Amino acid sequence: MPDLRLMSMDKIAKTEDQWREELSPAQYAVLRQQATEPPFTGEYVDTETPGVYKCAGCGAELFRSDDKFHSGSGWPSFTDPAVADVVELRQDTSHGMVRTEALCAKCGGHLGHVFDDGPADKGGMRYCINSCALQLDAGN
Repeated sequence: MPDLRLMSMDKIAKTEDQWREELSPAQYAVLRQQATEPPFTGEYVDTETPGVYKCAGCGAELFRSDDKFHSGSGWPSFTDPAVADVVELRQDTSHGMVRTEALCAKCGGHLGHVFDDGPADKGGMRYCINSCALQLDAGN
């Protein structure tokens, strides 16, 4: 059965000025300009609080705390998105590397990158996500 939350998800279109007004400077740099926060500095690196991690730009439910793990990378890491199509993947060839970029499917915000070095017993993927691209809705 298709996920109705995803089918009804409309894309968000805002001007860069609107994004600048709504986001903190760090959130704007990451979500809209593909920046990366320094490792081990983000709010959610070591958080173990149960809940749902939402996009800081638009509130879309991206990840669940049940899928979070301590990768040692310096950024919050997850094995899977909350719903498969809520995170878009695309090739990123910036900085002389070939990586897979993770974006919010609803607002197009840059979240981080995906690597294939995650826990083997959970599919082997590591969604390496910037803390400032997320907002934890604790208890959900």
